[in-house]
Amino acid sequence: MRRVLFVDDEPNVLAGLQRMLRPLRDEWSMAFVGSGKDALATLEKERFDVVVSDMKMPDMHGAELLTQIRDRYPNVVRIALSGHSEREMILRSVGPTHFYLAKPCDADTLKHAVARALALRDLVAEDSLQQLVAHISALPSMPALYTEIVEELQSEDGSVKRVGDIISKDVGMTAKVLQLVNSAFFGLRRHVSAPAQAVSLLGLETVKALVLSVHVFSQLDSAKVEGFSLDRLWQHSTATGTLAKKIAADGELETKDIDHTLMAGLLHDVGKLVLAANVPEPYNQVLATIKADGITQSEAEYRVLGATHADLGAYLLGLWGLPHPIVETLAFHHRPDECLARSFAPLTAVHIADALEQEAYGESDGVGTLNMDYVAGVGVADRIDSWRDLCTEVVGVGDAK
Repeated sequence: MRRVLFVDDEPNVLAGLQRMLRPLRDEWSMAFVGSGKDALATLEKERFDVVVSDMKMPDMHGAELLTQIRDRYPNVVRIALSGHSEREMILRSVGPTHFYLAKPCDADTLKHAVARALALRDLVAEDSLQQLVAHISALPSMPALYTEIVEELQSEDGSVKRVGDIISKDVGMTAKVLQLVNSAFFGLRRHVSAPAQAVSLLGLETVKALVLSVHVFSQLDSAKVEGFSLDRLWQHSTATGTLAKKIAADGELETKDIDHTLMAGLLHDVGKLVLAANVPEPYNQVLATIKADGITQSEAEYRVLGATHADLGAYLLGLWGLPHPIVETLAFHHRPDECLARSFAPLTAVHIADALEQEAYGESDGVGTLNMDYVAGVGVADRIDSWRDLCTEVVGVGDAK
């Protein structure tokens, strides 16, 4: 049975939560406390899978509590449930919070958020990797782009458009900005999938706080991992996203799904960033295993780490609250036949684009192998040759060799 701890300084709110969630008592074991101090004391005595905390509390606000929980119990899923939307509090909670839910929140919404978080956590079987991913609050960014955005934000005439253009070039920056702008705090009626639009909605000051004060965007010392190229990862991710979007449009997906496809293509390898930035020595072993044994990267990752970069990327971005089609695509982009869906979807476009881009680039480790059985099952096998030509246009003949 899953164990969930609720924290709120208002007794009436806690009582309301208990009444609302009573039907779930056969599925969840629940505890209710009135302060951050009591929450930490409870966690010292008992194990919990999820903590749901209000943000604005006396003595210890929710962001501080969730930060301490992240540091002490990184395997715990952390959810903010709050009726307050002060900018400072939102920024404080960016790092330690997995999900943002706005009050009032009905039982079904809360149940879905908890179930989704726990299901994604279960993608990763090894406790050490669960703790690793749960502890990550920012993805690494390309050093050159990081410098560029800092300079732009520090400029007296910083431009929203220029900042959006810079962010759109980078996997880590894009993921975190979209996480924030799509959180419940902003109450937007539509999903925002474009970095420039996100920057426009957040405003330069908020983005500046994210980059300069909250340290959401971190840099990666790629020298720690021999044979790992952040530039190549950026090049591949950008090309995959661009090509996948064209394939999705050619396959006549709806506009929303085309947007999801672009973002999923850009973000599909974020798990590699997590591994390279946080476990460089095991990741070096992964790359060495690929060369020594002639197996795919996913096979080597599972052998060495117990999970793949696809598992880790889907797990992390799922906890951060990105839309299900994006998370699903990350999870299955190397093994699409294991996904229950059997129709043309963002997953289809990204799987094909990922494989064709690596084929065009001349990479031969097998990680991008196109699954023709899946492609045929979806009904698009006869279009692969035309999409291969499209890939050549996107990648460029000179860059692909």
